[in-house]
Amino acid sequence: MSLQSTVYCLDANVLIKAWESYYAPNVCPTYWDVLDELGAQGQLFVPSWVAEEIHRTDDDLSNWLKKSRVKVRNVTEEVGLKLKEIYAKDPKHQLLVDNTKQRSLADPWLIAHAMAENACVVSKEEKPTAANNKRVKIPHVCDAMGVRCIDDFKMIEELGVKFTCAL
Repeated sequence: MSLQSTVYCLDANVLIKAWESYYAPNVCPTYWDVLDELGAQGQLFVPSWVAEEIHRTDDDLSNWLKKSRVKVRNVTEEVGLKLKEIYAKDPKHQLLVDNTKQRSLADPWLIAHAMAENACVVSKEEKPTAANNKRVKIPHVCDAMGVRCIDDFKMIEELGVKFTCAL
C-alpha cells in the first residue's frame, strides 16, 4: 500500500496535544484546515470512542471536531471481532484500559478500528522501554497485531504537508 492511499486512524491525544500546544488554532490554523480536508477525502478518521473522549470536555476542540469533515467511525461487528482478536492474542492487552481511573477507554477500539479498516494508527504514545514497560501502550499492541503506528509528525511528513509561517 502506498502512503498516498494510507488511511490514518487518530488517537485522541493527537488532537488534544496539537490543539493545546504546537498546532493551536490561533498559531497554526492551517493544520486544522488540512485535517478537515483529509477527513473529507477519507484519508483520516476517528473511532467513535475517541470522539466521545474528545466530546467529554465541551470545548473548542470538541466543537471543531463536530463541525469538521473528519469521519467518526462507529463500532461495527468487524471492529468487535478485531477487539476480540486483540485480547485473545495476549491477555496483557486488556491492560490498555485503566478502569480504575477511567483512562484509555478508547485505546483498544482505536487499534481494532485500524485493523478492521487496514489503517495506520496515529498516536502520541511511545513504544514501551525497559523503564516504562509496566503499562501496556498502543504501540506495543499495534506491533503485536501487525498494525502500523506512527505519531502525528510522521503522518504530516508522509502526507507531504508543508506549513508556511506568516506575520
